[in-house]
Amino acid sequence: MGLLDNAKEAAEATGEKLSRAVEDTKGRISDKADEAKADAEVKKAERNRDATEAKNDYKEQLRD
Repeated sequence: MGLLDNAKEAAEATGEKLSRAVEDTKGRISDKADEAKADAEVKKAERNRDATEAKNDYKEQLRD
């Protein structure tokens, strides 16, 4: 029975390793998605800032 026990333990260890690898990959994908979302939010804020500056510059020109 030693051979079957060794094979069973090896299969279990392989399954656990694969499970960890899948979880790690899931985590990396989630991190990349969060990074992309943050980048999009920054770009949106920059566009808003630029639009506000342009609007303020236009208003300043009208005052002159």
